Amino acid sequence: MYVDESGDTGVVNSPTKYFALSSLVVHELRWQACLDRLIAFRRRMHDKFGLKLKEEIHAAAMINKPGALVRIPRNDRLTIIRGFADEIASLPDVSSINVVVKKEPTDTTQTVFDRAWSTIIQRFENTLSHRNFPGPSNSDERGLIICDATDLRLNRLVRRMRRYNPVPNQAEFGHGYRNLQLKAIIEDPIHRDSKATYFIQAVDTIAYLLYQRGQPNAYMKKVGGRAYFGRLRPILCLQAAPSHSLGIVLR
Repeated sequence: MYVDESGDTGVVNSPTKYFALSSLVVHELRWQACLDRLIAFRRRMHDKFGLKLKEEIHAAAMINKPGALVRIPRNDRLTIIRGFADEIASLPDVSSINVVVKKEPTDTTQTVFDRAWSTIIQRFENTLSHRNFPGPSNSDERGLIICDATDLRLNRLVRRMRRYNPVPNQAEFGHGYRNLQLKAIIEDPIHRDSKATYFIQAVDTIAYLLYQRGQPNAYMKKVGGRAYFGRLRPILCLQAAPSHSLGIVLR
């Protein structure tokens, strides 16, 4: 499960109302096919717009702070992002879990971070355990978390959830909690520089479009970017939040 974020976990003088996490779950037997598709997409973007294969697709920066990519007109940069979303949505046997945390006055940076990450980790664990991801399936699936360079608090959180992971009982089981220790997720999360992997860049795009759905910037609002997240519908993990039309987990 590749994961990236949008927004920030800050609660004091933060410009964001939400903190969002998005993921792209890729089965190891589909990894090479997905990589080949991402490389082919990047070659098309190079041929059409001059985007070099080594240049990072970082969606937020491409819209408002493009740096060297300013040489590509902004409407073309938007076309790249939109096309990337469509390519991601057509990858074979992948799935995307998405979590949005609305910050509350009583929150701290730590509680926002923990609430978002523990939620996406638990949904990953549950979906693995029930073998509900598309594509190849084993009777004892295991998963690994690969994320953009993230605070090492994440490693501590995963280690804690392996030993102590209290989850509230569903109403029919009465009050209280169950200690649902992680069983299907192996190793500490692996932290990668997004410049070095197209998969993290793909998740960056998913997370950006997820955030723009709820709190779009002026440009994305103008061009209808609030609706772009819906382009990912074919791969959205609806089981993560069955009551939401796009499977977004709201916390």
